[in-house]
Amino acid sequence: MKFYKRMQTRKVNIGNVTIGGGSPVVIQSMTNTNSSDWKATVKQIKQLEEAGCEIVRVSLPDMESAYNVGKIKKNIKIPLVADIHFDYRIALEAIKRGIDKLRINPGNIGSKDKVEILVKEAKKAHVPIRIGINAGSLKEIHNFTDSVSRAKALANAALDHVKILEKHSFKDIVVSLKASNIDTTVQAYKFFATKRNYPLHLGITEAGSTFSGTIKSAAGLGIMLYDGIGDTLRVSLTADPVEEVKMAYFLLQSMGLRNSGLEIVSCPTCSRCQVDLIKIVSEVEKKTSAMKNLKKLSKPIKIAMMGCVVNGPGEAKDADFGKFF
Repeated sequence: MKFYKRMQTRKVNIGNVTIGGGSPVVIQSMTNTNSSDWKATVKQIKQLEEAGCEIVRVSLPDMESAYNVGKIKKNIKIPLVADIHFDYRIALEAIKRGIDKLRINPGNIGSKDKVEILVKEAKKAHVPIRIGINAGSLKEIHNFTDSVSRAKALANAALDHVKILEKHSFKDIVVSLKASNIDTTVQAYKFFATKRNYPLHLGITEAGSTFSGTIKSAAGLGIMLYDGIGDTLRVSLTADPVEEVKMAYFLLQSMGLRNSGLEIVSCPTCSRCQVDLIKIVSEVEKKTSAMKNLKKLSKPIKIAMMGCVVNGPGEAKDADFGKFF
């Protein structure tokens, strides 16, 4: 596997998962169930676990959902992150119920004194905090029209809130600086990375559907990963969150950063192809996706399916299993 020269960040423990400090890039997703229905939420998290999700985030919009944190944690295997906006008291309740990490947007969580109360309690409980800055909820960003100025506004907002946590000697910090614009997002992360060494959670927010969102996310995340930026990531899609995990694995595998267990190489077809290769490859993908424990292999199994003799013999020779038609 190829490893890019990654930026060195602080180690932060999220439950039983360590991020930063050279650890592998960790895959996250987020549930879209009603968190007040803890059984439905657990069911979806188990599906995400099976797909390979390593940290999961749940939205806690009210106190009722916060009360369910303990029940959810007891029935899942991966660390649980609480996504909280507007009411710091929900975050305090989540800490009491054993949450593994908080994600807050300090811009809407309340006044500075409320953020300070929250930081003190998180420090006592050894609960890390992700400062999640989103372009859509940052008022200052609308004063600018160019992506560089918007990026600096995102990064500076994150720095301002980091300083609040640092004031209380709180260092278990993770930062994200997301926009739906790729250039703004990339520039924001690059700028922040020159100022602090906290682990960075990557994402292109509101990326879109499975098709368009995957392409947009791959473009933006790929740039940052290639530059060594990023300790965790989420491929944000308007889709089943299981799809987010699948796309994240394939993205990281394509860059040599993770192993999804299987790599399929197939030609785009031309008039030399005498079989329905599109159908064959689709069937192989469907059947192999149901195979379990592939990710436990030391390296991915490479399958080559080629439609003619031009590149077929070479690709087949280089694969674990190969066939040209």
